[in-house]
Amino acid sequence: MTARLRRSAVPLLRPLVGGRARLRWTHLILGGALLMPYWLLGTVIVGPLVGSDTVFSGSLALQFGAFAAALPIAAASALFPLARPLSVAAARAMCGLPEGWLADGPARSRAARVRTAGWFTLHVGLGGIISGMSLALPPFAVALLVLPLSPALRENRLGMPRVFRHDLALTLAPLGGVLSLVALAACAAVAGALLARLAPVLLGPTPSDRLAAAERRAADLAVRNRLARELHDSVGHALSAVTLQAGAARRILDSDDPGDMEFVREALTAIEETTRRTVGELDSVLGLLRRDDEPGTDGEAAVGVPSGPTLDALEGLLAHCGVRVAPTVDGGMTAVPERVSREAYRIVQEGLSNALRHGGASPVTLRIALSEEMLEITMDNPLPGTGPAAGPVVPSVVRPGGGRGLRGVTERATLLGGHAEAGRHGQSWRLAVTLPLASEGGAR
Repeated sequence: MTARLRRSAVPLLRPLVGGRARLRWTHLILGGALLMPYWLLGTVIVGPLVGSDTVFSGSLALQFGAFAAALPIAAASALFPLARPLSVAAARAMCGLPEGWLADGPARSRAARVRTAGWFTLHVGLGGIISGMSLALPPFAVALLVLPLSPALRENRLGMPRVFRHDLALTLAPLGGVLSLVALAACAAVAGALLARLAPVLLGPTPSDRLAAAERRAADLAVRNRLARELHDSVGHALSAVTLQAGAARRILDSDDPGDMEFVREALTAIEETTRRTVGELDSVLGLLRRDDEPGTDGEAAVGVPSGPTLDALEGLLAHCGVRVAPTVDGGMTAVPERVSREAYRIVQEGLSNALRHGGASPVTLRIALSEEMLEITMDNPLPGTGPAAGPVVPSVVRPGGGRGLRGVTERATLLGGHAEAGRHGQSWRLAVTLPLASEGGAR
């Protein structure tokens, strides 16, 4: 019978004394503690008006007057932007609210600051009331519980109401003590639930917060998209070149021709240089990803971090790209802005990757021309079966999931305010890209 009664009482008591209720009660006590400095300031303001010379006067007029004066002072102090992160942290930890319900960061707009001030005032106001009840009711309830059992306490009365001098009231005193504790728990639970319900309304994101969050997500996606392009172009080019060189070397490995053996040595050297260079670029890109995840960094900061090779490293790329390239460079590449030079290197790299994937070892003609306002890149390679191959003939290398290269080239050119075209040009395939030097992106 006792176990059955206990099982039936637990669901009834959980809203009052369960884990969530206790945590919210603690949140209210925290509000009462935060109210104390404002209350003390309120006593200084109200004391002379009610004729009280001491802060700890028993005057109810002083106590409630100081409480009423403390609330507007607390509201004014909560108008500062940093008040919201502190309130959000406490509410999120102690009210049991999901992560996305409350706003992050300081309150910048007037509406957000006013809502935060309303929340803080409500928190310290209810917290002060519940804290006062938590200090006063438990001793009173304990006194009522032991009152029938303690003759000394019955004679002393400790300032209890005169009603407890009657035998019936004295008999019912323990019940009154229990009801006092239940009333305290119920008031705390109701106040905690009210704060939890109003927290998303007063501390939730405003339209400006949602716009700022959307901008941060867009910046983060832009950074990750850029890093994905870097990985695709760098690693994709390396895989194409290494696969081509390894396939060619394997096919002629058993040949006794000294020329073929020399080609094998060159292929292995190209594989070594390509993998070494790609590992370095991969470390650079992964370093950006790690830096982007560190506290205190954001997408905009990561976008501005220089990364990857520039046109200064073009000679090494052409020497070990896996295909014979006839380059022509008009103008000094040192005059090219770093952002444009970096993107131009990737565009050339992706053009070589496309030539490897679709043209095998067919030679490529590369022309880079620099004018006062533009950088022009033109790449031509014979279509399969229409031109001579450099070295042993090997099939073209097509990676599963490919086809993003030319789209990546177009994206890079567009971001710089340039233009890219690719298609058949006579008996060859041509990639033509123009990049303005004074573009918004290239001015970095």
